[in-house]
Amino acid sequence: MTVSQDRAEAIALKALAFLVSDEDLLPVFMGSSGVSSEDLRSGASDPAFLGSVLDFILMDDQWVVRFCDQHKLDYHEIHPARYSLPGGEQVNWT
Repeated sequence: MTVSQDRAEAIALKALAFLVSDEDLLPVFMGSSGVSSEDLRSGASDPAFLGSVLDFILMDDQWVVRFCDQHKLDYHEIHPARYSLPGGEQVNWT
């Protein structure tokens, strides 16, 4: 599955909204990434930051399921969305 950068950014913005609305998960994201409230606001327009939001959600299958269910997204669309944003290139070790 291929996801355009525009679609990937739209998914990542939904992921950011998902994090901001979750009072338990948001502090975990902010603590592990070191971002401030201001960083959250300014990061909404930065594709690389949005990629880090998807990276965080992809760390836990339950978070992926909750996010996708809440936004009615296909579970299999999240990884390709991440690959479409800066820093998300799939690495193949040989």
